Amino acid sequence: MGKPTGFMEFERLSEAYQPVEARLKHYKEFVARLDDKDAAIQGARCMDCGIPFCNNGCPVNNIIPDWNDLVYRNKWEEAIAVLHSTNNFPEFTGRICPAPCEAACTLGINEEPVGIKSIEHAIIDKAWENGWVKPQPAAAKTGKKVAVVGSGPAGLAAAQQLARAGHAVTVFEKNDRVGGLLRYGIPDFKLEKSTIDRRVAQLEAEGVTFKTKVLVAGSKADVPAGIINDATEVVTPAQLDKEFDAVLLTGGSEVPRDLPVPGRALKGVHFALELLIPQNKEVAGDGANPISAKGKHVVVIGGGDTGSDCVGTSNRHGALSVTQFELMPQPPAQENKALTWPYWPIKLRTSSSHEEGCSRDFAVATKEFIDDGNGNVRALKAVRLEWKDGKMSEVPGSEFELKADLVLFAMGFTNPVGGVLDAFGVKKDARGNAEASTDGEGCYATNVDKVFAAGDMRRGQSLVVWAIREGRQAAREVDQFLMGATSLPR
Repeated sequence: MGKPTGFMEFERLSEAYQPVEARLKHYKEFVARLDDKDAAIQGARCMDCGIPFCNNGCPVNNIIPDWNDLVYRNKWEEAIAVLHSTNNFPEFTGRICPAPCEAACTLGINEEPVGIKSIEHAIIDKAWENGWVKPQPAAAKTGKKVAVVGSGPAGLAAAQQLARAGHAVTVFEKNDRVGGLLRYGIPDFKLEKSTIDRRVAQLEAEGVTFKTKVLVAGSKADVPAGIINDATEVVTPAQLDKEFDAVLLTGGSEVPRDLPVPGRALKGVHFALELLIPQNKEVAGDGANPISAKGKHVVVIGGGDTGSDCVGTSNRHGALSVTQFELMPQPPAQENKALTWPYWPIKLRTSSSHEEGCSRDFAVATKEFIDDGNGNVRALKAVRLEWKDGKMSEVPGSEFELKADLVLFAMGFTNPVGGVLDAFGVKKDARGNAEASTDGEGCYATNVDKVFAAGDMRRGQSLVVWAIREGRQAAREVDQFLMGATSLPR
């Protein structure tokens, strides 16, 4: 694949970032994609390695060596056709996927892996610019109607696949715009929302109907306070059962993990999405964010992607300082590839938001939030942890206090909204997700007749690329259920 000796001749070339001082002044994307020449060089580094572990490292099983080779040979239009054959939305994954494919790259055993994600980014952006991404409406309609509940990446992928199979697809979204956590959970500086809008326009041209501000549940009370819900209308499961031939539940894992310690109720202590969702709405021109980090000492509790998004947003607000706590010990700067390859390694990862200004502290547990005397948080008390044999214990005498005017919980999400699943009568697993197997017959089917589940709703909090995979696979199972056979790819 590519140039036979390319992996020995060329070094990995990363995408260029706008300087920190410039990008902190706005909320637009700041990563410049590779130009044609540099993308071709990266494609040339792809080895003819015999077994392309990258394909299986990628949850949607992208045919990576093939489009690497096509980019090297300047066959861009063929490259996007191959890329789209496995991934409905490479502009999402090319921007925000952590790239498990690169961790599985054979070249990565003893060199820097091929820049797969950057090539993907270049292919899809070039395809949009050249008009190669076009609606693909079904040649014939089946007469079957499918309801997709949730318009995140799983719901969008499923809707597109089902529409192309000829079904009449209606997507229900409880919020005011389509995209789920793609739109409201991820900051614009990582994913500008025009990227979602153009895909929605494509899906509409392919026959998909979107209904926003519509909650599918027993009642509006099924969604607890604190979870974004712009719905002005409620559609019940009974109504969907009557109107549609199949229902696919693809809502997100939206219930955030809490930290019930003394002082939790103080003003200035928030879940991450209480900051991020209004910020995305503000950038879109839909009102002002009621939470501001300007001039404040910010503490972010949780070391994952959501925590990183809080760091980047706080710095753009003009925070005085940003500190990020992680319960787990600091991982090694470099993984032991002999032990981890081709699997996703645990190692220290520094995001672009961290580079913009952040103090990171590991193996720390928060014990209490301290009142300023007026009901506002002014500091927190924490203790250092010792980890041994997978178990943690507090280090005696290690307690400390840290100034904090704004505290953000970014410790992950536990499960989808339980009331919605209960309204359908869907059986839940031990973690509160919809119980639906991906093995054997009836994949993605729940215990309720003609009701399916996919994405975070089924597997719990996960990556966008996993949501796309599950949406595609569930669409195939729904098509099989409706027609008795399917030609949709798995």
